[in-house]
Amino acid sequence: MIRLAALTLVLASIAGCGLTETVGSAATDAAAKTQELKQAQATEARARNELDAAARASAEQRQAAEKDAQ
Repeated sequence: MIRLAALTLVLASIAGCGLTETVGSAATDAAAKTQELKQAQATEARARNELDAAARASAEQRQAAEKDAQ
């Protein structure tokens, strides 16, 4: 019974000092950073695909120009 009372007292003091709020805020920040990371990875993948497509188009144009030059 004394342990339960001590635990209750500790939990009440933690809640009163704002630690619970801080932990909640940290979790929210972590979720936001995770979302930002996912968006950045999607942007990187899109940019890589666009660069690959541009490189392919350039190679095709070069090959066509070389073929026409012969």
